[in-house]
Amino acid sequence: MENIRYLCVSFPLSTTDNRVKCQRLGERHVNGIFSGLHESLQEVLAHRLGWSDLREVQSRAYREVSAGKDVLVIAPTAGGKTEAALIPVLDLILKQGSQGVACIYLSPLKALINDQEVRFRSFSVPTGLEVRMWHGDVPRGDRTWEDGEPPHLLMITPESLEVLMGEHIQSRDLCNARFVIVDELHAFVESERGVHLRVLLDRLDAMAGHHVQRIGLSATVGNPEEVLAWLSGKGHEKELVQVAIPPREKRFSFHLEEDERRRMKSIAKIVAGKKALVFVNSRAEAEQVGRALRGRVAHLFVHHSSLSPEMRCAAEESIAGEASACIICTSTLELGIDIGDLDVVVQLGAPASVSSFLQRMGRSGRRGRSPYMAFVLVDAWDLLLCTAVIESASRKRVEPLTPVKRPYNVLVQQVFLELVRHRRTTLTRLRRYLGALPSFQDLPDSTLDLLLTFLEEKKFLVRDGEMFMPGPEMEVLYGRSNWKDLYSVIRGGGEFRAVTPEGDLVGRLDARFVASGGQGSFSLGGKNWTLIKSDESHNLVVVVPGDEAGGKAFWTGGQAGFSPVVCQAVLRILSRRRTLLPLLPPQEEALQGVIESMPPLHTRGVHIWEVPGKRKMDVMALTFLSRPDNALLSAMVRRVIGAKTRIRYDDLSLWFPDLAPEGAAERIISIFRQIQALSVREMTDLVTMPLPETWKFGPALPPALIREMAAADTWHIEEFAAWFSGLPLYLVPAPGRKNNS
Repeated sequence: MENIRYLCVSFPLSTTDNRVKCQRLGERHVNGIFSGLHESLQEVLAHRLGWSDLREVQSRAYREVSAGKDVLVIAPTAGGKTEAALIPVLDLILKQGSQGVACIYLSPLKALINDQEVRFRSFSVPTGLEVRMWHGDVPRGDRTWEDGEPPHLLMITPESLEVLMGEHIQSRDLCNARFVIVDELHAFVESERGVHLRVLLDRLDAMAGHHVQRIGLSATVGNPEEVLAWLSGKGHEKELVQVAIPPREKRFSFHLEEDERRRMKSIAKIVAGKKALVFVNSRAEAEQVGRALRGRVAHLFVHHSSLSPEMRCAAEESIAGEASACIICTSTLELGIDIGDLDVVVQLGAPASVSSFLQRMGRSGRRGRSPYMAFVLVDAWDLLLCTAVIESASRKRVEPLTPVKRPYNVLVQQVFLELVRHRRTTLTRLRRYLGALPSFQDLPDSTLDLLLTFLEEKKFLVRDGEMFMPGPEMEVLYGRSNWKDLYSVIRGGGEFRAVTPEGDLVGRLDARFVASGGQGSFSLGGKNWTLIKSDESHNLVVVVPGDEAGGKAFWTGGQAGFSPVVCQAVLRILSRRRTLLPLLPPQEEALQGVIESMPPLHTRGVHIWEVPGKRKMDVMALTFLSRPDNALLSAMVRRVIGAKTRIRYDDLSLWFPDLAPEGAAERIISIFRQIQALSVREMTDLVTMPLPETWKFGPALPPALIREMAAADTWHIEEFAAWFSGLPLYLVPAPGRKNNS
């Protein structure tokens, strides 16, 4: 690596916009806050952690939290976000006292709770405050407490909080809650888990009889003010704490290798003797790369969501040690798990979003060193995507987060939970309960009546006069193990637990992979296993160590593709015919080859041309919309054409092979114009909606609500219509041809 030269770029690691009002605090003001902290907290900060003051983000957060406001703290990885939330909370608890659980820390991951517990205890225990974890991996005896002896701080996932709220004795200790800290808030906002989180926060307010102060933490948010409003709700004082970070040099290197073996060799060379993370874009790819690097890289680990907690923990601990180590990982290590100081982050292929890139790059460059990220790519198209991501980050263009609009899946969950809690309920009580939850207040007035009628028809509910009770279909689908399936909105059932004959959990395998017979030996967690027994009734397989020549495990669900922000950045680079990044000559030459292979492009719009196909003319339509939107557009085109038209799509384009003998491009333009003229309702009618089983509680939803939910939150048709309908359509000459018009 001594001969490697780096591309060096300076831009803020955070997503802070220069327009954000960032009041800088003088040393005297900072010390004033520090000296005013509770004596025991000062002691911990000064003597145990060696602090003499607070960072700016911590000082600003302290001021706003102390004023009783809901707060969203935005700061880069290792920027002090956790302490910014924890210091004012601990200080106020120590000064004002506490009965019951004073603070609830909510995390999207059990592993993040396990990791943060050490940090929470280092602050809390010396001051006499108790911390307790509560989630499925914690033995029940360790997560409960005696009546009247609750912890001051409770670390929990949303699903476990749902369970705890149903505990008759311990739930009473939540009534005195004063603070909720939501870590990695961006991981919740766009999902149904986020709706569930908001429902839990609003129910917590009702239990406490007052608004429980909400503190959100995030490193990357493209629309922070909107996210803060989503977290806080209406009518509460709120403040964004977002500190400007001075531009900082980042080092990048690009390694283009079409041959897979050479790519693996490049990775092995980059990480040799270093502490490194290698990010890939799927669980199957993580296993494949781990298998390819086995024997080439010392202290090699694999980390993804389908591995056992023990295997993931072993990988995390390897990086925390003194020796070199390498973890092949997916997005599971994007979130705030502390894995110590890294020498390099390797990205195999281009990251799918600017947010993901910032999270991954932020893993390196701590303790005063410049972040270093090495990209190992297949070709110059990968390089183009990488430059689009880095350019967007340097210009502070980060993906905005869009909350769920039609949370019918969560609505059914809450109806079922209310029935189970009371064993029977009335329509009046249901209306009162659901009407008090802001997450459902914007839904059409007819929604609940439509839902209850369907549930009664399909035997999910039974009615006795004015009373509703759980029906046989509800018990069959969701009644196992004392209704535990109701506590989460996450759809399960698609994976089998893989255990050894001794009962040790190895990880989880895809149901389709298990049905295929496991293909002999396969790789899981960087080790080879052989499937010897399958128990479908319990979603369980028994595995033993396998041969070295392992096969490939796979999991259902592909990649969502590159974000619209990245796709539009690609268009900007192609339209200006160059990148703004100061690439080294070999990369500049490779990228220029891609740019020159494209026709001249406008900065906005859809570009269409035709080329001779096998029998007729092929048509290429460069849309730069993103994979989900191109999938939606291709589905609409098929319905408009009305024939079995073959259409291929990716993140940037649609390809129509053998469309017509002549005038093929004009035909596609005409069809696109027809679609642009459609209303949102007409577009929705052109799309085949997903099956009810796509959602956990989908079988309990009437078809009309499924269609409405899918249109709003799966396909985002309203947003698509607003964007696509205004795009100009250009007929351009095929690459390499002159325009004779």
